[in-house]
Amino acid sequence: MDAQHVPVLLAETLEYLRVVPGDRILDATVGLGGHSEALLESVGGEAELLGLDRDEAALEIAGKRLARFGDRVRLVQSRYSRFAEVFEELGVEAVDAVILDAGVSSLQLDDPARGFSFLADGDLDMRMGGATEGEAPAATLLNKASYQRLREIIRDYGEDPQAGRIARAIVAAREKRPITRTLELAALVEAAYPAKWRATARQHPATRTFQAIRMAVNAELMELEAFLERIPEYLRPGGRVAVIAFHSLEDRLVKRAFRREAAGCVCPREQMLCVCGHTPRLRILTKKPVTPGEAEVAENPRSRSAKLRAAMRLGPDEAQGGRP
Repeated sequence: MDAQHVPVLLAETLEYLRVVPGDRILDATVGLGGHSEALLESVGGEAELLGLDRDEAALEIAGKRLARFGDRVRLVQSRYSRFAEVFEELGVEAVDAVILDAGVSSLQLDDPARGFSFLADGDLDMRMGGATEGEAPAATLLNKASYQRLREIIRDYGEDPQAGRIARAIVAAREKRPITRTLELAALVEAAYPAKWRATARQHPATRTFQAIRMAVNAELMELEAFLERIPEYLRPGGRVAVIAFHSLEDRLVKRAFRREAAGCVCPREQMLCVCGHTPRLRILTKKPVTPGEAEVAENPRSRSAKLRAAMRLGPDEAQGGRP
């Protein structure tokens, strides 16, 4: 099976979501439809699924993959942060199971024209939704952003200790001519790395920079924050949500959001009395993030950094506010 058709942490997703016949499922990042297909198959197709994705090309492939489930499947081109707007348009009030895979799909990574890969030449685009969303491509960011902004992006999103050197190299290069191609940027980053670092690096020096620029272009952390803030209110009691993150910053956001929604009080710790009135809405199902086993990583190396966290919506009789 080709890597692009291997959904990450599939068995674990099925285990934590526990879909039953009659459930309504939200696949917030349907991609090529792997998770959606498995979830529907697990109940013999006796469930409804709404799949969202920013990528029109991915939706077309997912549509063919899920066509056998007929009108039980509805696919919509949308950012997952706007799921509530889609729900309102379609008359959906709540769902029973939610899966969100925050990774970049192989469809995007493997197409040089999309500009996500530092291993093949293409335009520096990196927009998950392509030109349909009206966002500026990566080339615009690289050629317009200040040195300080570029350094912050590469340092914060890429967690690269060479962020300053890389940002200076980009600024110096664009003064001669605009940076427009993926291999051009990859070569700039590689040259900016100290020779000793290049010799001992376990991955291509451009890996973190490409990740960082992609995250900035697509506002990925803001997308995830917006989704995590609203999804609990759209889960039915007993409903479950599973999020698969591939970056430490993403996983941290999921961890904190779940903890906040599982807490009986969100007042500052130094405050003696609870005045927030916060009521727990979630129960955390994963004490630690679930990661792929050796067999999965061997079959699909891109799953290596995946981390799954899951939570369940509490019913009104289970939630109690105030200090624990």
